[in-house]
Amino acid sequence: MIELQQLSKRFGDTQVVKGLTFDVAEGTVLGFLGPNGAGKSTTMKMITGFLEPSAGCARIYGHDVVAERQSAQSMLGYLPEGAPSYEDMTPQSFLRFIAEIRGFKGRERNDRVAAVAEELSIDHVLHQRIETLSKGFKRRVGLAQAILHDPRVLILDEPTDGLDPNQKRQVRDMIKGLAADKIVVISTHILEEVAAVCTRAIIINEGEVVLDEEAESLTRRAEAYGAVSLTINEVAADEIKASCQRLGPNVTIVSDAPGRYRLKGYVEGGGLASALIGLAQEKGWHIADFEQEGGALDSLFAASTGAQHV
Repeated sequence: MIELQQLSKRFGDTQVVKGLTFDVAEGTVLGFLGPNGAGKSTTMKMITGFLEPSAGCARIYGHDVVAERQSAQSMLGYLPEGAPSYEDMTPQSFLRFIAEIRGFKGRERNDRVAAVAEELSIDHVLHQRIETLSKGFKRRVGLAQAILHDPRVLILDEPTDGLDPNQKRQVRDMIKGLAADKIVVISTHILEEVAAVCTRAIIINEGEVVLDEEAESLTRRAEAYGAVSLTINEVAADEIKASCQRLGPNVTIVSDAPGRYRLKGYVEGGGLASALIGLAQEKGWHIADFEQEGGALDSLFAASTGAQHV
């Protein structure tokens, strides 16, 4: 596992990270969140051994990242923010270079490069210069170098920042595929990343942990979790409002437009969505469209970090 004990970092008179203490167990995809300047990247650099802490320690499977740096780093795969690489190299030459640094030689080196290239679907761009690739493919090359040695821990700093929606989805799908047998830590300020790939979320603000919770539980506490929006044709608004009151005191209509209604709340013994569908069937309403919301984390993020940061 990953263990942090009172991990701190100071730059001059400014303390950026303030005594972080937490563990991350195997099988976890941890979303490490916070506003810009909260200390996320600094913490990632200390966990990976790129920065020495001012106080406290970080361990990877029992190996101190300062005192036993090589042993700790041999278990790590790291994708820094922006996925930096040698842009005048091709992905193949870059990955062969990384493989040799990791101790692979000859046929084993070539087999490892070919395997990760196929896994991340970059085999058809292996001979292009990295500087000619799109952001999405550059990020894939960065992921490839991070997993080349099949590490037990994968540290990803802002892995989807700056990507378009299609590229984000592709990278997230890849992360979920890699997470089956690894600890994955994703440092991000993008809230949707939590719902998309994470099993646990830690929010830090001004260098301190302000929230640590299972991702599913966190999402359920988010504003509008489980709210339902639906369009019902040819039914008077008064009839719909009166009928919805039967669902119980915990259900409210939070907005409505001509024929369009948005409800939130919960129903004893079942979900709001299924209760509404049952009511519509009973009343013979024609539902033109129906959407259940997953819940936005913006309100929890703001409450945890201070609205001035959002």
